[in-house]
Amino acid sequence: MMGSVLEDKIDRHSFHDHHDADDTPLASSSSKVLQQLHSFDFEDTSVVDLRSSSIFNTTRISRSIYVVLIKAKINLLLPFGPLAILLHYLTGHHGWVFFFTLLGITPLAERLGYATEQLAFYTGPTVGGLLNATFGNATEMIISIYALESNMIRVVQQSLLGSILSNMLLVLGCAFFTGGIVHYKKVQVFDKAAAVVNSGLLLMAVMGILFPAVLYFTHSEVHQGKSVLSLSRFSSCIMLLAYASYLFFQLRSQQNVYSPVDEEGDNGENSDEEEEHELTQWEAIIWLAILTAWVSILSGYLVDAIQGASESLNMSVAFISVILLPIVGNAAEHASAIMFAVKDKLDITIGVAIGSSTQISMFVIPFCVVVGWCMGKEMDLNFQLFETATLFITVLVVAFMMQEGTSNYFKGLMLILCYLIVAASFFVHVDPKSGELPRIYCIDSR
Repeated sequence: MMGSVLEDKIDRHSFHDHHDADDTPLASSSSKVLQQLHSFDFEDTSVVDLRSSSIFNTTRISRSIYVVLIKAKINLLLPFGPLAILLHYLTGHHGWVFFFTLLGITPLAERLGYATEQLAFYTGPTVGGLLNATFGNATEMIISIYALESNMIRVVQQSLLGSILSNMLLVLGCAFFTGGIVHYKKVQVFDKAAAVVNSGLLLMAVMGILFPAVLYFTHSEVHQGKSVLSLSRFSSCIMLLAYASYLFFQLRSQQNVYSPVDEEGDNGENSDEEEEHELTQWEAIIWLAILTAWVSILSGYLVDAIQGASESLNMSVAFISVILLPIVGNAAEHASAIMFAVKDKLDITIGVAIGSSTQISMFVIPFCVVVGWCMGKEMDLNFQLFETATLFITVLVVAFMMQEGTSNYFKGLMLILCYLIVAASFFVHVDPKSGELPRIYCIDSR
C-alpha cells in the first residue's frame, strides 16, 4: 500500500517535470526512490530463492545418499566393512577379518560401477566405457598397491591374473548364458571387429608375460636373476605405450567399441535410459572419490589378513588370490555385463568384460611393475609356469568363442565350466613359498 502511494507521488512529480524545469532535482530524487523500491523487492525475492535452493540442496543430498547407500539390496553388506575393522583390533582372527572384509568390499565394488555408469551419462559412450573399465578395476589396483607395499609380489601377480581369468571366463560366461536364456529365440550378435582388437591386445599381453617366464625356466638369462627383471620392466613400458595407443585409437576412431553398432533403441528403451539418471555429474564424481577411499581403507586390512586366512581356512594363498579376491573385485563388471546382455546390448557387455581384462593385462599389470620399480620392489612379469600356461589357454579359448561375432547360452555355459576347471586347478596347486624364494631355489638346484 505504501509502495503504491509513493509511486503515485512519483508519477505526479514526473508529470510536473514536463511543465516545470525547476523540478529536475525532485525528479532525480524520485527515480532514486523507485530504484530503492525495486532493489528492496529484488532482495526480498533473493532471500526466498536462497531458502528454496538450500531446501533443494538438502533434499538432493539426502536423495543422493539414499540412492547410493540404501536403495540397492547389496548395500546390506556395507556394515561388514566396519565390523571387519573392529574384529581386526578386538580379536585379531585373520580368517574372520578376511571373510568380513571381502563381504564389506563387495557392495563397494558394485557401487563404484554404479557411480561410474551414472557419470558415463554425461561423458558419452566411449569415455563412459573407458571409465567403467577403469573404476571397475579400481578395487584390484588398490589391493595390488597395498600388497606391493607389503612386498607380497606373488599376491599381486596372482590377484591380477585371477581378475583377468574371472572377467574372461566367469563374467563373460554368465553374461552369454543369461542373455542366451532370456533371448533364446534369437541369435545375439556383437561387433566382431571390436572383439578382434581386444583379443589381439590380450595376445600381446600374453606375449609380454610369457617371455620372462620362458627365459626364467629355461635358465637362459645373460645375467642370472637380473635379466628377467630388466626384460619385465622394458616389456611393461612397451605395453603401457601400446595401451595408450589403443586409447587414442578408441577416442579418435569413428566406430565406438563400447556402444552398439546397430542400436535398435525404441522409445521404451530410451525412456528407461532417461530414468537411470539418478545422480548429477558432480554427485557421481564425489561418490567415486568417497567409495574409492573406503575401498582403500578396507584393502589394507584385507591384504594384512591374507596369510593368516590361508592358514586358518586351510586354503592356499594362490587359491585365495586367483579365485576369491577377483570375484569380489569384479562384482561391478559381473552385474553390468549380465544387465547389458539381458538388454541385448552385447557390444557393451564385451566392452565391460573383455575391455576390463584388456585394461588389467595391458595397463594395470605393467603399471604395477613400474610402480614396484619406483618403490624398489622387484615386481616382474614372471608369473610362473602354471599361471602363464593358464592365461595363455584362457585367451585362446575366449578368442575362439568370439571369432564368429555371435553368442548363445551354450557358449556361456562352456566358459563357466572352463572357469570351474581353472578354480579346481588352483585349489590343488601349491605355489612356491613367496616373493623371490622360487628364483633362489632354482639357482641352488642347478
